[in-house]
Amino acid sequence: MTLLALNPDVSAFLNAVQGLRIGAEQVQARQTITVLNPSTEERLAQVACGEADHIDAAVDAARLALSGPWGTMSSHDRGVLIWRLADAIEARKDIFGQLDALDNGKPFTKARDVDAVYSARHFRYFAGWASKIEGRTIPVSDPGRFNYTRVEPVGVCGLITPWNYPTLMVAWKLAPALAAGNTIVLKPAEQTPLSALYLADLALEIGFPPGVLNVVPGLGAGAGAALAGHKGVDKIGFTGSTETGRRIVAASTGNLKKVSLELGGKAANIIFPDADIETAIEGSFWALFGNNGQSCTAGARLFVHSSIREQVVAGLVKRAKALSVGPGMDAQQHDLGPIISQQQMDKVLSYVGQGQADGAQCVAGGERIRNAGYFVAPTVLDGVTDTMSVAREEIFGPVMAVLSFDDEAEVLQRANNTEFGLAAGLWTNDLSRAHRMAARLQAGTIWVNTWGDTDAASPFGGMKQSGYGREMGQEAIALYSQTKSVWLGLRESDLI
Repeated sequence: MTLLALNPDVSAFLNAVQGLRIGAEQVQARQTITVLNPSTEERLAQVACGEADHIDAAVDAARLALSGPWGTMSSHDRGVLIWRLADAIEARKDIFGQLDALDNGKPFTKARDVDAVYSARHFRYFAGWASKIEGRTIPVSDPGRFNYTRVEPVGVCGLITPWNYPTLMVAWKLAPALAAGNTIVLKPAEQTPLSALYLADLALEIGFPPGVLNVVPGLGAGAGAALAGHKGVDKIGFTGSTETGRRIVAASTGNLKKVSLELGGKAANIIFPDADIETAIEGSFWALFGNNGQSCTAGARLFVHSSIREQVVAGLVKRAKALSVGPGMDAQQHDLGPIISQQQMDKVLSYVGQGQADGAQCVAGGERIRNAGYFVAPTVLDGVTDTMSVAREEIFGPVMAVLSFDDEAEVLQRANNTEFGLAAGLWTNDLSRAHRMAARLQAGTIWVNTWGDTDAASPFGGMKQSGYGREMGQEAIALYSQTKSVWLGLRESDLI
């Protein structure tokens, strides 16, 4: 195995003990987090581990910036800074790509050309919104009153992001929060904090006032809980598991802070017999195995019409066995990288074993591969039924569950029979069916004859226990702003 050469800036970054980013300072902590490389299981970096007192300091820094240079900055200048940050990310896409390939394990080219590049695009989109957030003048019934609205920032926002897309998930939350004029305390996942810390340094370098973006890595039970419950935080934006989302909602009640949640999923993906079958097989394959199955929108429940099941399963197996799996920084860039951690790998493999015990047939993969690293072979389970745990629970790994169905009404009912509602999709050449199913599937995003498409302009979020709030498009500005109604009493002479 030949590894790609590290960018000198990345090497220097990894060799230094990374402190918390609070205001303009790097702050060391009483404890550190050892960041592991999931491709090798070796120590990658040491990062300060924030606790409650560090969250206090970061909130104070954010509050100071909100009442100071950031809060008084014009919307135009705010947009210019956000655009400048987008340019800086794109100019350093190799660095962001390497950091994500190292602590997440995903292939470097995907981390660079997808995650980093699309993060830059996300910031550019919301840079444009900064100067276009406006209130309304409302014609109220009393002629002696003048009424208008102001759209203002929520205040200090606590953002908690997951490990599956370390740079991109930060961009999804941070860009609209900044565009709306808020200041930020960010807690990235403890497994993948590196790109968030680098981004904070970059923001200061290009001119963001200190305290606008504070980054406090730490454990969920420490820094995460302190941030969710902090009375100086006005809003929490969280992406992660449904169970953690429930705890965040409970913690938010102390000051009734605003909360938006993007939580787990168990997306139904349906192939009808009138679809372009080869296109559907290819699209459905990557709907699950894209990002190694470590995605809340993964097409984990593949419903295949019984008349085409054998053809579809054969196509999935062929593709699964042809995939290249290996380290993210391997010079031979692979299709998939490792699972994020030993704990997550054990969880994935336990689901495979339980599925087989319940009667599913493992027709591809199902085992750990390679001598080092948390690698799991791309796995296809056939003969899955709705009651099996592999069909009901989020696995978050490269495990596809294939289920059969016979008619549209049946599969619609089964697809909706889940506590989750983040995404769903179908493959069909029947336009009426496409619109009919899109209207009736209970999920925040519906894909038809495609999978995984997102755009900064299009809203994204869940229904049911997949959360609430929408992360992109104009709806995201609403997540990070609040509307004030202003009434003026007019003198009679003002009405002439």
